[in-house]
Amino acid sequence: MARLEVNRSGELDIFVQVIQLGSFTAAARSCSMTPSAVSKLIARLEQRLGTRLLNRSTRQLQLTPEGCVFYERGVRILTDLDEAERCVSAEAAPRGRLRVNANVPFGHHFLLPLVPRFLARHPEVQLDIVLTDDVVDILEQRTDVAVRAGPLKSSSLTARKLGQTGMIIVGSPDYLQRRGIPQTAEQLARHNLLGANYPRAQPGWPLRVAGTVQVMPVIGNALASDGEALRQLALAGVGLARLAAFQVRLDIAAGRLQPVLEQLNPGDLEEIHGVFVGQGGYLPLRVRAFLDFLAQEVDIGRGPLEAPP
Repeated sequence: MARLEVNRSGELDIFVQVIQLGSFTAAARSCSMTPSAVSKLIARLEQRLGTRLLNRSTRQLQLTPEGCVFYERGVRILTDLDEAERCVSAEAAPRGRLRVNANVPFGHHFLLPLVPRFLARHPEVQLDIVLTDDVVDILEQRTDVAVRAGPLKSSSLTARKLGQTGMIIVGSPDYLQRRGIPQTAEQLARHNLLGANYPRAQPGWPLRVAGTVQVMPVIGNALASDGEALRQLALAGVGLARLAAFQVRLDIAAGRLQPVLEQLNPGDLEEIHGVFVGQGGYLPLRVRAFLDFLAQEVDIGRGPLEAPP
C-alpha cells in the first residue's frame, strides 16, 4: 500500500488513544468506532510496521519496547500538529485532562495549596492528582507529570528541576522531654527512630561524625509509607523522624517540632524534579503550562506558606 494512501496521522491518533485510555473499548468510544474496528486498525498498523506494538491479554494492554518508542514519538508528532493548529487559532489555551503524580510531602505542602491558583489561571484544564511516595511508571499509569524527590534513574523521560531541600532530624517537645535530647550519634540508640517503608527510602540516617559521614540504622516501633505520615507521627510524640526541611520549617517555627543533632547534619540535599515524556518543544500546552507554573510558584528553599494540619 502506498504511503499516501494510508491515513498515518489517523492511525497514530487512535493508537495513542488506546494507550492513554487503556483499552480498545474506551478508544473506540472516544473515536466513535467499534472496538473490533480499533483492534483491526492496530493489527494493520503492526503488520505495516512489521513489529508488535502491544501485548494483549484479557485484562490489560502492555506496550512492547517498540511500542513505547512509537507511543512517545507519536505523542510528539500529534502534539506538534495540535500546536501548529493552535498557533494560528485565536482560541489557543491550555486545555484537557492533566494527570499529575506527586510524592505525598510535596503534594500536601506545595501542590494542593496551589491548585486553586493554577485552575483560576487555566480554567480549561482538568487536574487528575495522585499522591504517593512510590515511584510510578509514567507510561503505564498514563501520567503527564510526575514530581519525584531524590536521584533520578537514567531513562527516556525528561526532567525539570523544581528545587532542592535539606534534611532535618526532628522530635516533638513532649517526646524530647520524656526521652531526652540526643547529643551524639551513639545516643540515637536510646531513641525511637521512625522509619519509612516505601521502596526508595534510604536504609539509614547519614550523620557527620569525626569528619566522615556514617549511616546510622533506623530502629523503632513504627514505619510509614510516606513522609507526611512520618511528620504526623513525630508531631504526635511517637519518636524522631528525619524529614525534608520544607516539611517541618513551619512546625519548628511554631514550636511543634524541635531539630536535634544539627551539629552532625551532613548537609545532604534532596533534589525535586518534574518528570515527563517528551522534550520542551513537543509538550502539550497543558503540560508546559503546569511545569512553568510550578517553576514560578514553588520555592522549596523558602518552604510552604502554611503547613498542613
